[in-house]
Amino acid sequence: MKQTQYPVQGTGLGLRRSMMDSLAEASPTQIDFMEVAPENWIGVGGSLGKQFRHFTEQYPFVSHGLSLSIGSPSPLDMDFLRKLKVFLKDHDIKTYTEHLSYCSDSGHLYDLLPIPFTEEAVKYVAERIRIVQDTLEQRIAMENVSYYAAPGQQMTEIDFINAVLDEADCNLLLDVNNIYVNSVNHRYDAEQYLKALPAERVVYIHVAGHYQEAEDLIVDTHGADVIDPVWQLLDQTYAHLGVVPTLLERDFNIPPLAELLQEIATISNMQEKWSRIEQQSAQG
Repeated sequence: MKQTQYPVQGTGLGLRRSMMDSLAEASPTQIDFMEVAPENWIGVGGSLGKQFRHFTEQYPFVSHGLSLSIGSPSPLDMDFLRKLKVFLKDHDIKTYTEHLSYCSDSGHLYDLLPIPFTEEAVKYVAERIRIVQDTLEQRIAMENVSYYAAPGQQMTEIDFINAVLDEADCNLLLDVNNIYVNSVNHRYDAEQYLKALPAERVVYIHVAGHYQEAEDLIVDTHGADVIDPVWQLLDQTYAHLGVVPTLLERDFNIPPLAELLQEIATISNMQEKWSRIEQQSAQG
């Protein structure tokens, strides 16, 4: 079953503070939605808070969290969740997503660490996701993450992700770059992995650049242009899922807006191609 209702549509861009002036000046129509990390904006006031409000009033927004630490052995931060709930409502954020990983244990670790692929971890993480969904009073989406080691692995990555999504009854933020990165680092077939994910749970897609450390080691950095194999995998994703809202992430080495819009155009052109194919298929 394919998802027919998405929280946003079209092509998106991850909003970073260094982009705000050029985006406000240009107001590019190529961007259909934006994404922010709520931790960077909760409680921000003054001129910066006003500027952020300008964007949330102009564009539909989704949010991609950094600190929920869903796999952490430490208790969930309920105070943060209460603030998050207010933030999401205040800015009419269309959905909340987080990483299927952890980043804290009695303090933040400043990295996204892999959750062991075990049945015990599935139950633990799914219960925490249900608590978050009950607290926020909405379904959330978990992102398939890049990882460089798999401690205590008893299941494959794809079986672990599918089990968590099913047990928690939550959605999926599909990161195409992370599939590609992991397929190289852990030597699996990216398209086969993609087709094993539950299409009906996908809410939107991430694409990004990465750093090629060695022939068999890629580091997920979001600091470079998207490469051709990732564009090809996105094309295969649309072939499998249909046209899904897709967002470009760029966290550093951020180029001029015109260059970002070229990558946005690549997404848009690919979406238009598959929309035409879908229409032709429906007609006959």
